[in-house]
Amino acid sequence: MRSTHRRRVTATGALFAAAALISVGVQAGNASASPEDSAATTALKAQAVRNPGALPASLSPSQRAELIRKANSTTAATAKSLGLSPQEKLVVRDVAKDQNGTTHTRYERTYDGLPVLGGDLIVDHSSAGQTQNVIKANRAELKGVATSAPSNAPATATSQALKAAKAAGSKADKADSAPRKVIWMVQGAPTLAYETVVGGVQDDGTPNQLHVITDAKTGAKLHQWQGIETGIGNTHYSGQVTLGTSQSGSSYTLNDSGRGGHKTYDLNHGSSGTGSLFTQNNDTWGDGTTSNAATAGADAAYGAGVTWDFYKNVFGRSGIRGDGVAAYSRVHYGNAYVNAFWDDSCFCMTYGDGTGDNDPLTSLDVAGHEMTHGVTAATAGLNYADESGGLNEATSDIMGTSVEFYANNPAAPGNYLIGEQININGNGTPLRYMDKPSKDGSSADSWYAGVGNLDVHYSSGPANHWFYLASEGSGAKTINGFNYDSPTSDGQPVTGIGRDKAQLIWYKALTTKFNSSTDYAGARAGTIAAATELYGANSAEVTNVTNAWAAINVGARAGGGTPGGTVFENTASVAIPDSPGPAVTSSVNVTGITGNAPSALKVGVKITHTYIGDLQIDLVAPNGKSFRLQNSSSDSTANLDKTFTVNASTAAANGTWKLKVQDMAPQDVGTITDFKLSF
Repeated sequence: MRSTHRRRVTATGALFAAAALISVGVQAGNASASPEDSAATTALKAQAVRNPGALPASLSPSQRAELIRKANSTTAATAKSLGLSPQEKLVVRDVAKDQNGTTHTRYERTYDGLPVLGGDLIVDHSSAGQTQNVIKANRAELKGVATSAPSNAPATATSQALKAAKAAGSKADKADSAPRKVIWMVQGAPTLAYETVVGGVQDDGTPNQLHVITDAKTGAKLHQWQGIETGIGNTHYSGQVTLGTSQSGSSYTLNDSGRGGHKTYDLNHGSSGTGSLFTQNNDTWGDGTTSNAATAGADAAYGAGVTWDFYKNVFGRSGIRGDGVAAYSRVHYGNAYVNAFWDDSCFCMTYGDGTGDNDPLTSLDVAGHEMTHGVTAATAGLNYADESGGLNEATSDIMGTSVEFYANNPAAPGNYLIGEQININGNGTPLRYMDKPSKDGSSADSWYAGVGNLDVHYSSGPANHWFYLASEGSGAKTINGFNYDSPTSDGQPVTGIGRDKAQLIWYKALTTKFNSSTDYAGARAGTIAAATELYGANSAEVTNVTNAWAAINVGARAGGGTPGGTVFENTASVAIPDSPGPAVTSSVNVTGITGNAPSALKVGVKITHTYIGDLQIDLVAPNGKSFRLQNSSSDSTANLDKTFTVNASTAAANGTWKLKVQDMAPQDVGTITDFKLSF
């Protein structure tokens, strides 16, 4: 979630769970955080799914550990089968499994002993052990990279990092540790680089953990991202709830042994360490007021417990990392700190008390949001910058919202508003709106080239919008007492498939399809693939998921449908020669249109290609003016099926328009299969 300050931040998750001993947080309402709540959810989902075998398998921590052990024992053979160079080694990060026995193993890579950032990949194996699919974050070849650097490179890297941290509001005068030599492969060709981390605090009081990547040879800054993911919330939202606590003698503690040993600590306005574990001589926590320190502790513990149960009962996931181990929560951070954050380095969530220390940021959707940052870090590892950063934030909003609906708590009813209870804006408005993200004044409703340049809390807008449309559909409606009116970028309606299906599809894509640099096009491909596995290639679910993406300007409608108006189309196949071959074109002749082309000309493009990042794509108007649709990149997605929106109002509509495509990198070839213009 975002703060009111300019720093990049995301929401953190509060944690409250049930152990053998139960405590009651005194608030209004009647909701429980029992580990067995909604235990039948997965079975119900299996009845609705055409292919139940594609559902995530429920793995115990020991079963997951055994899968990881087996994968670790075959890394050398796997690397060889993938054709990796002798200098490359695979390191198992995680293994997910479907109910039909298919495994999805995530690997990191090293090169000549150096970690490769952006070199992660997923290998899918059938139950018989056969390789079915390989998804790489970057398909560039990793070979011939010199690993020696100038002697002054570490000092240069430190200087660059401190400069970047200062610009971000940190007063730190030294890095947390010596720069780490790495291979940078997130964008473009592999490059020898240094990763430097600078701590301190940001300008709003949030801890700083700025990662800066510097070219080892030139000293140029290549990239940076914030390791602390923050957000906002409030307290006393969830009514009277059941908590998991522990008892020792006459003392009770907020220690939930029933959910991995989650603990809730009181920082008492400190900003480091864990403070003190909430402890008292009775098992009733807080009184619903912010003046009682234990109230915020009860909210944080409850939120964490519900989120744990949601992931366990809906997806079969045991804890954030799938290993049955809980994170921990810290409340009452700093003074008048209007934010909350997840920190993967401590595996913990931290909450401030809001303006004037009157509004602790511990609401239920914030808890689900923050803990989901941990799930994302343990699975796809979406980089917290560019389009992948927006998808990271959106994932937390999607699951935070899903947690709120799952809880079914009348004191905190499920809705598609983020942070609606915390009054962070001071006027009773939510922090974000999923039905129409732009209502917050900053978020994007739909994808456009450059959306990744926004703060990640605003570039998350299109994915949040997709989730709402996929779940509920477009247009005006009232859900759970909340009013929505969701538009579409192409003016065409979308029919929802229901929130349960949409969240399952997103989770399966997150855990088995997405990688560290997945962008919006990759998210579309991943969710369509997940929906296809679950419901079948020609199912209503796949159609509606596809149409929801088209409705936020990512790809075409199912069946190639485009917005209304006059359509001019060329379906003749045009082969795209491999680099360094020439550019090729597909043409359409536009007639009968008065005046200039529209400012929102829809350009439908379908290309079969094994690596669309190789392609540079332009639309050429009859007057010769060229509009760049796509630059070549490191996007490893196969095939392109996308509708671009172009401001072509400076060109006459009538005449011959051309789609110009050139392959800019070797090894892959493809074909233009469809080019259409919709006026």
